[in-house]
Amino acid sequence: MTNIPETGRTPRVQIRLVVIQVLVFSLLLTLGGRLWYLQIRNGQEYSDEAKNNHVQQVVQPAVRGSILDARGVPLADNETRLVVSASRTELLKMKDDGKGVLTRLAGVLDMKPKEVLDKVRLCDAKTPQPCWNGSPYQPIPVTDEATTQQALTIRERAEDFPGITAEPTAVRRYPAPGKANTAQVLGYLSPVTDDEITKAQHTDSPYLRSDQVGRSGLERTYDKELRGKAGVTRYEVDNLGRVIGQAKDDAAEPGSSVVTSIDARVQAVAEYELDGAMKEARKAFDKNTGENYKADSGAVVVMEAKTGRIVAMASLPNYDPNSWVGGISAKDYAKLTGKNSNFPLLNRAIQGQAAPGSIFKVISSTAAVNAGYAFDGHYPCPSSYNIGGQTFTNYESQGYGDITIGRALEVSCDTVYYGLAHQEWLKDGGMNPKKHPKDWFYKTAHQFGLGKETGIDLPNEVSGRVPDREWKQKFFDANKDAWCKQGKKDGTYVERIAYENCREGDKMRAGDSVNYSIGQGDTLVTPIQMASIYAAISNGGTLHDPTVGKAIVSGDGKQVQEIRPKSHGKLPFTRKTRNDIDQALAGVATVGSAAWRFGGWPQDKIPMHAKTGTAEVYGKQTTSWFATYTKDYSIVMTISQGGTGSGASGPAVRNIYDAIYGLDDSGKQDLKKALLPTPQKALPKIQADGSIDSPTIKPYNPDSQKTPESQTLAAVVGRRD
Repeated sequence: MTNIPETGRTPRVQIRLVVIQVLVFSLLLTLGGRLWYLQIRNGQEYSDEAKNNHVQQVVQPAVRGSILDARGVPLADNETRLVVSASRTELLKMKDDGKGVLTRLAGVLDMKPKEVLDKVRLCDAKTPQPCWNGSPYQPIPVTDEATTQQALTIRERAEDFPGITAEPTAVRRYPAPGKANTAQVLGYLSPVTDDEITKAQHTDSPYLRSDQVGRSGLERTYDKELRGKAGVTRYEVDNLGRVIGQAKDDAAEPGSSVVTSIDARVQAVAEYELDGAMKEARKAFDKNTGENYKADSGAVVVMEAKTGRIVAMASLPNYDPNSWVGGISAKDYAKLTGKNSNFPLLNRAIQGQAAPGSIFKVISSTAAVNAGYAFDGHYPCPSSYNIGGQTFTNYESQGYGDITIGRALEVSCDTVYYGLAHQEWLKDGGMNPKKHPKDWFYKTAHQFGLGKETGIDLPNEVSGRVPDREWKQKFFDANKDAWCKQGKKDGTYVERIAYENCREGDKMRAGDSVNYSIGQGDTLVTPIQMASIYAAISNGGTLHDPTVGKAIVSGDGKQVQEIRPKSHGKLPFTRKTRNDIDQALAGVATVGSAAWRFGGWPQDKIPMHAKTGTAEVYGKQTTSWFATYTKDYSIVMTISQGGTGSGASGPAVRNIYDAIYGLDDSGKQDLKKALLPTPQKALPKIQADGSIDSPTIKPYNPDSQKTPESQTLAAVVGRRD
């Protein structure tokens, strides 16, 4: 056996020992550094987190602020209801995912088990309503209409209903004072989603899982102010969850209230009269289609002429915003969004677009004067106007000889505007335009504020459309391929139109210009745009940002932030042109196309100005427009597929004015019956605790406005339809 010398292996052992020592030392150094980092550098942070592991939070939702009319009448407020809610987090811990508990709950609440199960399932692209579109970690309301006995049953038998709560809760309410629905203006609420919570984490207004969020209307615009700040009480608990003390208590701060410029009484009148006008229109026969008018939707705007504040805004069809409270049912959801719903969620006053017809002629008149045509000059008004073999007729083909632009406005002579627009089209180069054409008629429309939003403090306003050369080119680029594929020279009407558009759809043709001059063709406007324009004519030319909000009042009533009217420009006319147009529009109401609707109106005391409009829409019946103003208000009403302006909308607009000024049909004024003879400037009186003493409102009764004599006159006037 060979002996290995001791000296031969000593260096290797020593090297290994050194390596091991280095490794051990490095490890100890690393562990020591990590220990220093955890205990010294970040010790406080982890200590706080450890403490928080033994802290439970109880959230007290803030009471949402009210939405009030101009006199303090609640349009949206809160009421205490017994709300039964289910915690998905607790239910999913059960073997059957809580189906047994929910089935027992359905029996107590006199509901079907499927109805309860559907309410607590989560919404996704494939799940129909009802379902829960809020946070899955938030208690889900099953009903907000529980009786006291039902709530007591659930609480007394808590062991049978784990994860179920029954608590008195402040719930949103839309009381519709005096039957003033105001749905599209107010909007509605629904639960906050996880995505919204995440996005708002680092803002100055974060969401809690219990929050309800405004989804449309004023509820959305002023959501941050209305929501307030939820209270949070933090309890220290031991490892078994038993409370051992209170750590911190942040009291809830109630949301601010929003005072609006809406007058609930005028709102009720506007809604009633719009609905009545549509019903009357459906009784009238349309000789062009051989059937009665459909009058399928409509809108009306009542605006303060000098401020742009909205006094009333109605849109039909409408809906009950209370249907969203506590979760909407499948039946109600289908009524609001289904194919046959006619989309009542749309606020047609700011989202309904249509050709304006002759109410557009105030713009064309201004454009003609700015282009160099004298307002008092004389222009031919034949019954028709021919361009290249195509005939453009006056409405009902009536001619008036040579008349002024003012007279053309009064009698709504189309052919005067055809001729002026055609001449300007020729001056601009016709089919081969100059490098920089004047385009007076299109330029003026933009200066009047068309083709862009008015800036109203309501969400999702649409811009309408001015079909100028820029729009024409973009539209051609987007549709050229389809036109060229569909077009046939000798095909159907639609195929022939497609054939022409394929060849020269990017060019501004003579027919485009003459149709545009009377508010036809591709022009689209909204009622709020036209109400703003007519209000600006009334006040001398100032365009305002329309506003519904008038003031924000803190929950304790100590702070009041007024929302002051803002202007965004002037109409592009001189004072003389404005006065000429003003006089012509007064003539419309006295001797022109709307005179038969203003019989007996006290023109000497309350000068009335009006313009009728009957817009033709391809494939549909005509759209009725009626645009008016006094020195105090502008009112614009439109009814889709409703017939003529003066025929369908005229009587309703007259009745709204009668209610505002306290007039009967003979023109006699009773200020005791007048709702709002002049715009209301003062805010409602706010109490020290933030409450407001609001007057009660009775439902609108049109007969109370009329004397027997005026009712007889109304019947006579009505027969002229």
